[in-house]
Amino acid sequence: MDYAAQREQFATEGYAVFERILEGPLLDLLREECGRVIAREDARLDALGVEVDGISHKGKRYFAGECQRKQPDLRTMLFSETMADICRATLGDNAYFFYDQYVVKGASEGMPFSWHQDSGYVVGNGGPADHKPYLTCWCTLDDTTVANGTVRIMPFSQAPETRHGIVPHVRQPGSNDLVGYTGDKEGVTIEVPAGSVVAFSSLALHATGSNSTPNMRRVYLAQYSPEPILNPGTNHLRRNAIAFLRGGSQVTFN
Repeated sequence: MDYAAQREQFATEGYAVFERILEGPLLDLLREECGRVIAREDARLDALGVEVDGISHKGKRYFAGECQRKQPDLRTMLFSETMADICRATLGDNAYFFYDQYVVKGASEGMPFSWHQDSGYVVGNGGPADHKPYLTCWCTLDDTTVANGTVRIMPFSQAPETRHGIVPHVRQPGSNDLVGYTGDKEGVTIEVPAGSVVAFSSLALHATGSNSTPNMRRVYLAQYSPEPILNPGTNHLRRNAIAFLRGGSQVTFN
């Protein structure tokens, strides 16, 4: 599908919404695999004897990355025709799978996540400052609302300085968040049903609220880049660079 409206919004504002695009088997798969991830993360934190590891806080929020390496069934979604359509409407005709991650807020006490650019985390964690903007697909496993900590995005029209570059980020004590914005703009709050994808540029500032509901708020992130991202100095791959689209045609399937 073409998704002309999403294509235009992504180009002008840095984000687009694809409602209910994952409903059915792909959503069922993501939910099933999420349970395994949370159990593994709890066991890992218990083995370390800590409640906090980086930006993961046991019971409050989880950031578990490179899940497709341990759970290859996830590649069914990552290299699906659905995700190919989203990449064409946002990145364009060339796309590489870069990274995947489950982001889960704990029930009742799920922590917020501060304003940041995903590219700010690449640079803040030692990655290249000159990488091309990449795509984050924020895939909802549950209905996301203000109450359970849905995403807020700062459109490029509200933060024009982000359209072409990475703003400075500062590490926040306690949460360990990298914070790229502390002003009073609220951005656009996006509430969407389960099975939706909120796609945004790695330069778009975004944040999420706390989860005050009795259920977890589960999201899966799938990220794609227009070219391989290499670490500075070594030129080794940062994360992954699996060719997904070339010249608009899908070249990797599962």
